[in-house]
Amino acid sequence: MKHYISAESVTAGHPDKICDQISDAILDACLAEDPESRVACECLVTTGTIIVSGEITTNAWVNFQDIAREVVRNIGYDSLEAWFSADDVSVQILINSQSPDIAQWVNTGWAWDQWIMFGYSTNENDAYMPTPIYLAHRLSRKLEQVRKDGTLPYLQPDGKTQVSCEYEDGKLLRVATVVISNQHSADVSLEELQAGIKKEVIKSELWDLIDENTIFHINPTGKFVIWGPKGDAGLTGRKIIIDTYGWIGRHGGWAFSGKDPSKVDRSAAYMARYLAKNIVASWICDTCEIQLAYAIWVVEPVSIYVDVTHSQVDEESIISVIRNNFDLSQGWIIKFLDLKRPIFQKTATYWHFWRDDVSWEKLNSVELFKNLI
Repeated sequence: MKHYISAESVTAGHPDKICDQISDAILDACLAEDPESRVACECLVTTGTIIVSGEITTNAWVNFQDIAREVVRNIGYDSLEAWFSADDVSVQILINSQSPDIAQWVNTGWAWDQWIMFGYSTNENDAYMPTPIYLAHRLSRKLEQVRKDGTLPYLQPDGKTQVSCEYEDGKLLRVATVVISNQHSADVSLEELQAGIKKEVIKSELWDLIDENTIFHINPTGKFVIWGPKGDAGLTGRKIIIDTYGWIGRHGGWAFSGKDPSKVDRSAAYMARYLAKNIVASWICDTCEIQLAYAIWVVEPVSIYVDVTHSQVDEESIISVIRNNFDLSQGWIIKFLDLKRPIFQKTATYWHFWRDDVSWEKLNSVELFKNLI
């Protein structure tokens, strides 16, 4: 039976993603000087304004205003043509230190609240990611690339993509529909913009999955000039599905950006992805979803749930391997994945997963699960 699954992505210049990048850039700046920094950094952007708030306890010296402006400038908001500029924006800083009541728990390595995190993996592509979100991210990244390298110089930083994939009996057949909306200069015609995006972005990235029946919606509303923070306010952590698996699998509801690794809602979500990916890469199943649940003042997870499809072994055996080989306490995860490093800003755009340069994507525990066969 045929069915369709869709997922969306946004570019680095989307208002919510501006906030994610600022929050993680501040986190990285703190960790670079003080690996023990405690950071919960939130950001809001709107017309002409950036507000940075949250709780930060660190021995690092961090210029929050300079970091925020530099992130905005690197994205491409460097003139008022895009209605938002690093040099003209107002940056307000509202930062407090972490509550000592929270710190007393975090410093022990115990979970300081109740959390439920999920990790997911599939073998339908070499990214071990659901294909719709994998392709949507590729299109968003390509939009940024052709804007910055001058291939499509009329594009502005704010953009969105959406991909609908057609499946039959669980197997990917083709891309059925592509939706792209991207902010642009006032002096480009809709026809030129649509032709440029179709050729340089869609066909460049999806040439082997589109056909004569694929439907394209490129800037379907027409004019898209005033957008970015001028047209839509942004907040840290408002793209949690885009940041994970794109409506495939479950989500615990927690965001990632701006949080240091002592928050298990980030570190344990990365660990759950690591486990799920290594399980699928062992070829004992086609897909794997893992749930890790934590309770306040309890060191290890209170539960581990595994759900696999087309598996050669049962879930109980997989859970047994996990329990016998992985501690999964907050402190252990931080050490195992080496998370007290300034590595997080790069995850704030396009994907926290499917990266070659992060520890939670490594396939160095595959043999543990292969031994189950």
